[in-house]
Amino acid sequence: MVSATLVDMTMTRQKEPAGNSRPRRRANPVSDCPLTAALAAIGGKWKLIIIYWLNEGPMHFAGLRRKMAGISHKVLTQQLRELEADGIVARKAAERIPTPVVYSLTDYGRSLQPLVENVRRWGRGHIERYR
Repeated sequence: MVSATLVDMTMTRQKEPAGNSRPRRRANPVSDCPLTAALAAIGGKWKLIIIYWLNEGPMHFAGLRRKMAGISHKVLTQQLRELEADGIVARKAAERIPTPVVYSLTDYGRSLQPLVENVRRWGRGHIERYR
């Protein structure tokens, strides 16, 4: 009887398979700090680059990965999920098998374009400064 109860408890605690639920909005670690909120949403090595490429138009996962040399499948997946959870990226799966998934910027995500362009421009100047 004990083992059956343990199995039942284990079965109820299992996570739902990835992709079967709507992404939850990620928590802002410091709710009163706008910089912390911004960095939580778009900080890190890859997020601004993902936003930059998606600004050109919707892309399949493989297309994004080809444009971003050095990013692993796992990290790209994780970053896209976080951007989706924050309402910056939209994920659309076609209704056929295999299911091609297309990622695009939401209107909210497109509002980041001026920021991405300014960071890109600053980065180019920074590179030139040290040549």
